[in-house]
Amino acid sequence: MHFYLISFKIVLLQFEKENRMETYTLSNGVKIPKIGFGTWQIPEGEEAYNSVSFALKAGYTHIDTAQIYGNEVSVGKAIADSDVARENIFLTTKLWNDKHDYELAKASIDESLERLGVDYLDLLLIHWPNPKALRENDAWKVGNAGAWKAMEEAYKEGKVRAIGVSNFMQHHLQALLETAEIVPHVNQILLAPGCAQEDLVAYCQERDILLEAYSPLGTGSIFGNEDVEAVAERNGKSVAQVALRWSLQKGFLPLPKSLTPKNIEANLDIFDFDLSEEDMAVLDKIQGIKTQDDPDTVNF
Repeated sequence: MHFYLISFKIVLLQFEKENRMETYTLSNGVKIPKIGFGTWQIPEGEEAYNSVSFALKAGYTHIDTAQIYGNEVSVGKAIADSDVARENIFLTTKLWNDKHDYELAKASIDESLERLGVDYLDLLLIHWPNPKALRENDAWKVGNAGAWKAMEEAYKEGKVRAIGVSNFMQHHLQALLETAEIVPHVNQILLAPGCAQEDLVAYCQERDILLEAYSPLGTGSIFGNEDVEAVAERNGKSVAQVALRWSLQKGFLPLPKSLTPKNIEANLDIFDFDLSEEDMAVLDKIQGIKTQDDPDTVNF
């Protein structure tokens, strides 16, 4: 009996580990892990290297960075030094606002590959749709079209396994789709309990565009909320865990960020419970949560 109990526990632990890395399937058939490790505001150097290294050891296989984060070198080094094979890691970066041009985007893709020390990216995104410098006469439309063409070419050449956008609202997507050959595989936007962006989400889901949720904890604004705390207590989970679970049950892909090993591990522990319809409704309606910045008015 003791032997069978030990064997059952081993199988259960293995199941839980594999279950953490459940995947979504993008419209092009590429598998993407259902949770990723975000690196926004993690400085280049020791902090970025150590946090990504620990995330990989904890079981994350999906790492999200961007050119503007300034930490691609450290992220790439952590990936290279890890025990996880490159082909088992899903790596994302994003083109910054000064690369909204065919030639500039084309060159910057190679620059990101060099900084990251990899031969290919799993996902490449346009970071923002409407840079401040391109707001006159709808120049952003031309800029996005040029960058997207370079990304489509990189995709066809095998430098990138999937391409998408970030912070794109419906009108930005509509403009891009007027010239695009490939419909974006992903749109990464701010999604958190109390910030569900339902109309935009519906538009993307109708076109098989996966929603990635950056700042899935509302940049910390969910903490201290009594309604969220009550949901967490009912489920025997933390506030962060129920917020991340909310994302999964909405069909989103959350990208939590942390520098704390305990929290990095805990943020993966979200596959062993389900929120009730009542709990989901409570989380949908909470107030005072950070909302999406308007990409047409941000000061960059």
